[in-house]
Amino acid sequence: MFRKVLIANRGEIAVRIIRACRDLGIIPVAVYSEPDRASLHVRLADEAYFLGPAPSLESYLAIEKVIEAAKRSRADAIHPGYGFLSENPKFAYACAEAGIPMVGPSAESMQMMGSKTSARSLLHKLGISLVPGTYAALTSVDDAIGEARALGYPVMIKASAGGGGKGMRFVASEPQMAEDFVAAGSEALRAFGDSSLYLEKYIVDPRHVEVQILADRHGNVIHLGERECSIQRRYQKVLEESPSPIMDEKLRRQMGETAIRIARAARYENAGTLEFLVDNDHNFYFLEMNTRLQVEHGVTEAVTGVDIVCEQFRIAAGEKLSLQQEQVEMRGWAMECRVCAEDPDHGMLPSAGVIDRLQEPQGPGVRLDSGVYQGWEVSIHYDPLLAKLIAYGADRAQTIARMKRAIQEYRIAGIKTNLPFLLEILSDHEFAAGHTHIGFVDALQRRAAEVKEHAPSVFQTHALAAALAYAETSETPSTQKRPNPESPWKLSGRPGFSALPGR
Repeated sequence: MFRKVLIANRGEIAVRIIRACRDLGIIPVAVYSEPDRASLHVRLADEAYFLGPAPSLESYLAIEKVIEAAKRSRADAIHPGYGFLSENPKFAYACAEAGIPMVGPSAESMQMMGSKTSARSLLHKLGISLVPGTYAALTSVDDAIGEARALGYPVMIKASAGGGGKGMRFVASEPQMAEDFVAAGSEALRAFGDSSLYLEKYIVDPRHVEVQILADRHGNVIHLGERECSIQRRYQKVLEESPSPIMDEKLRRQMGETAIRIARAARYENAGTLEFLVDNDHNFYFLEMNTRLQVEHGVTEAVTGVDIVCEQFRIAAGEKLSLQQEQVEMRGWAMECRVCAEDPDHGMLPSAGVIDRLQEPQGPGVRLDSGVYQGWEVSIHYDPLLAKLIAYGADRAQTIARMKRAIQEYRIAGIKTNLPFLLEILSDHEFAAGHTHIGFVDALQRRAAEVKEHAPSVFQTHALAAALAYAETSETPSTQKRPNPESPWKLSGRPGFSALPGR
């Protein structure tokens, strides 16, 4: 096992990897940019090395600086986390040239599967069912227009080198193409250092289901079941769960076997995720492979009991997988909510500022992977993800109840967060019934807008409340016991938190 590992990332994922290092007796080393000098991952690591100013291209995406930090710290390996350099073959090659193992797949496998276009081309030859689209990077706007005409609108523009919703655009008709093509390419370049794009035919309202795999260098490949990731906003996942409400044993076996087949074809090693679209008839189509750790890996850890980050370290150190396929068992139900610094009242705009007050949820079935603390200043320079809130229960209903309870306990003051939006999703009757698809959030927001349009005004509501209060006071017999005016608990009409400051 490694003695010392440099973590080439920031935020909650860097904290998560540091904790895995502690469990394995590995010395964790952090890197940071100027805004992250006082960040939680820097505080928790044994050593920390400065990379540069805020822009990612000058800090977390600067390969030479990361390699130099690893050499200075005498790290035995580098864990890239997710995002940034995690799916960059150039970084994997640079690690190999420096003689420092990267905790992840080989550069060759990453190049084959991390590039969405090369992966599609390979799997098309293998006969894997794919979403119709292009198999090579688009060369120009005119190229994109020609391919879109052949596929038929609507289409999706996607980044060849990325994921996480970056460099992705929905194009309903040809007049949109030029502007969206340029915008997607620019976003992909900023996020991944690669502006290449490809097209896929847009499929209306399927489910987004992914399969987690682990593979070692000894030829062993297993899958850890599926995660449903259909709750998305602007192609960015918001809430994930495992198992999927649509899943049965036959479909799980078929998707798992397909995922393992793809991983073997790519000569893949370490943790990876195969993403699929699934329709209501249980037909599934390969989307892409994420050649890295996923944001939502904790959901799978909860239902399988497998520590995926620790397994990554063991695989990278040359050990065999610690379990075989027949030993993998999914128990209970888990969900993850991505807690972000976003303002739900103003179109989910990023919300920067100092966290003045922080109260984190606890209790049975609750796990919080957080990258912040009270007094920390949330920067405008990076992804707004603050924490991943994970709930686990015996079944889906208990898990939803625990997640609601955890969100209601969560207090973050000083900035806006998406916690009210997450609670709105969990409280929706369609979500409770498991009727999810990738258009779910859009449909939810349309329903909310219709309710708001027909709802009484604030003035009407207040006037009605005042009238009812006056009527109740005037009609109450003098002998009837009334609430103690000194008791805020009784006056509030609800227990506990309504009387606390900051509510």
